[in-house]
Parts: sequence; C-alpha cells; structure tokens
Amino acid sequence: MLAFVAWLLLCGFPATAQQVDLASGSIVQTVTHLKAGQFVWAPEVAPKGPMLLIVNVTTQRAVLFRNGVPIGASTVSTGRPGHATPTGVFTILQKQVEHYSSLYDSAPMPYMQRLTWEGIALHAGNLPGYPASHGCIRLPEGFAKLLYGETKVGMTVVITREQMTPRIAPTPAIVAQGAEPSEFSASYLWEPAKAPEGPVSILVSAADRRAIVLRNGVLIGSAPVTVDGPVSGTWAYALRSSDAAGHHWLRLTLSAKASDSDDVGKGEWTRFHVGEDFRRSVASIIEPGTTVIVTSDSIAENSVKATVVLEGPRQ
Repeated sequence: MLAFVAWLLLCGFPATAQQVDLASGSIVQTVTHLKAGQFVWAPEVAPKGPMLLIVNVTTQRAVLFRNGVPIGASTVSTGRPGHATPTGVFTILQKQVEHYSSLYDSAPMPYMQRLTWEGIALHAGNLPGYPASHGCIRLPEGFAKLLYGETKVGMTVVITREQMTPRIAPTPAIVAQGAEPSEFSASYLWEPAKAPEGPVSILVSAADRRAIVLRNGVLIGSAPVTVDGPVSGTWAYALRSSDAAGHHWLRLTLSAKASDSDDVGKGEWTRFHVGEDFRRSVASIIEPGTTVIVTSDSIAENSVKATVVLEGPRQ
C-alpha cells in the first residue's frame, strides 16, 4: 500500500491512453496535433524491417520508424527540471512487462524498456502534457504496450532536442565495401570474438580522432581516424536495409550544430579517413539496425558503456 501511495505522489493518476485515427493525414503530420495521452499506431504500413524510436524532449513527442517509415507516434512526458532526460543514442538493454522502480519507493513502471543501468527507461505512466518524470520517458499505456510487443533488446532509441525527419543518405565511407584505399594505415584493435552477435554501434569522434565499434554493448574494435577540417555537432546514420543495390541508410541530425543539408550529407564522409583493414573489418559485420554516430565531442574509451550518451542532462 505504501508503494502504491508513493507511486501516486510521484506519478499521479495515469492519463487515459487514447489511440487517434490517422484519417487523411500522415503519422508525422498527426503527431504534432496530439493531446497529452494520445497516440497513433499503424504498423501495417511497414510490416517488417529494423526499427528506430526517436524521442524529442522539446516537443514531448516520440515517433517510431520501421524500415524508415513512420508506423507510430505518441505524446510523452520526459524528465522535469532537476531530473532532465539525457539526450543521445541508446539501445534497449532490458525489457520487463511488470517492473518496479528501485530508486523511487518501488513505483510501478509497466512495460519497462531500460535505456541505461542508471535508471532511465521507457515505460507507461502519467502524461500531464509537460516534462514531469525523474528522467524516464513516460508513454501512454496503450502505446507502451504496443511498442513493447514490437521491440527487441538492442533496438536503437534516439533522444534529442532537435526536430528532425530522417532522410535517405549515402553509405558512410567508414563502412563502405570497396572504398578507395586510405593512406592512413595506423594499427587498430579488432576482437569480434568478444561479442559474436548483437546490435552494432559505431562511434566516430572528431575530438578523439578515433572510431570505436560496440557489439551488444561490448567494445570489439577501435582505430584512429584523421579528419579534414573542423567538425561540429552530432549526427547518426541507421542502416535500414541491404540489397543487391547496396546499403540504404537514414541520416539523423542530433544537435543544432550539425548541418542536415543534402550537400553536407553527401560530402561529409570524404573528410574522414581510416585504415582500409579496419574499414573492411567493420563493413563485414554491419547489418540492418547498425547505427553509426559521428560527433565533435569526446567519446573516451573509459566512458563508453552499453549505452552511449552523447549529451548529459541540462538542469
């Protein structure tokens, strides 16, 4: 009983989840007009393929993409002042239908999908129409249940403050098969046996002049890179599919400093250089769902965990 009372004090009574019909509008158009607690769900528009969830803490909205197509969108409630939700690129680390907080008096967190081991997660909860959580991302119960049924451990979740629409982009040169040999041939680390399977994340830091490869949250590769000219901001590529024509990627801008123009998207990778052996090793393990994150910030190896946070909370 005490835990239940604590939950009411922390979360309030759950808002009634309400699924909204799309009518003639698209999911991206409809999501802007949703009221707190409302969501849209249309998985039939893209029945198969890798998924990507984008959460926007500014607009308090989340959009779910499958194969690059929006299949669902929802209102959310993220961290309140003093408990801001961190932004960056995350993977789902753990899932539990019935879960209780170990930090806040065993408060219920239905359909919990963990993003960090420090307590940040997606889960069903109260949506008052503004940021009100202790850092977690609250979802309408109906959407949380539907999302839980579609996701898998290792799926990529992007939390951002920037409004963005993923767009098709050319394959990043760092993972391109048959790329021109690089003159940069410094030694590198490559130990794929440490994590034989699982989702792959590749981080490229202009500040560190280094590329790091994580599989299932385990560091399996690292190599120095050279960069022509200054780099600002953070952006990501997500591999949506592969076929005889090659790899098909989505590009996501994750900070206001990173340009999202077509010209930059096509030419930015010509400024990064890495040893050809490392490039080919990385190219051999990519598959739909692989994410490549590029940032001007440091991603020092001793700070890399299963979850990659590119920006800490803003108080």
